[in-house]
Amino acid sequence: MIQFSSIEPLYYLLPLLGLIIGLFGTVLGGGGGFFFLPVLTLIFKVPTQTAVITSLVATFPICFFGSIGHYRKKNIDFSLTKIFSAAGIIGAFAGAYITNIISSETLKIAFGIYSVILALNMAISTSKKQKEKELGKTKELSEFTKITKGSFFGFFAGLITGTFGTSGTAPILSGLFSMRITLKKIIGTSLLIVLVNTIFAIGAHFIMGKIDLTLVLFLTLGSAIGAILGPKILAGIKTDNSENKIRYIYAGVMATLGIVMIIAK
Repeated sequence: MIQFSSIEPLYYLLPLLGLIIGLFGTVLGGGGGFFFLPVLTLIFKVPTQTAVITSLVATFPICFFGSIGHYRKKNIDFSLTKIFSAAGIIGAFAGAYITNIISSETLKIAFGIYSVILALNMAISTSKKQKEKELGKTKELSEFTKITKGSFFGFFAGLITGTFGTSGTAPILSGLFSMRITLKKIIGTSLLIVLVNTIFAIGAHFIMGKIDLTLVLFLTLGSAIGAILGPKILAGIKTDNSENKIRYIYAGVMATLGIVMIIAK
């Protein structure tokens, strides 16, 4: 169901928040949708189920414009995108169903736990990538291994996208890091996978959920601009150390938000 809520004074902060989230989302390959749910539920007191679908719709322009930017810079592996997305579509519909059968409080706590796990995963995967680079691990994976890993991680990415309205970053990045492709291709490919999962999750929630277009319009006003600027900023990052520092900071913020979601009443 589509609705327009009344405009609150606090809503005028949403474009700025959307800009920041869109910028970091396209630089780090997660779409940034992770941050929309806690922002909407903790600051704007939006019901969790409504926040999930609103988050999904607001994430769409980040993934769309971000994917176009990375495509132009040849940062996307389309063969891996197909594998991850095929399984992710199934997971997205399953996640949308889960969202509508559990309580708002349970969903909020579950998201908090997921956030902490996601933060730990990002920190560990970044450290592992650094070690693999030092050891010079460049062995090619077999096609069977790619399909198996891609399907496994893709399904859980879609499940998380459909359930929490976020990008499903952790499974996608974990899977892509294991494919041993370049960092910029990981980021670009991740965004395109997130875009596909988001489209199908929106479709599933559109049937069962409630979309607040007022919130969506305010958020996407800033997030679209951030998504356009993100790939350009990424192109200017010349060293892995700079990228790794950003990822560690990002992980720290996610862990903090997760803990707040768990304990907040």
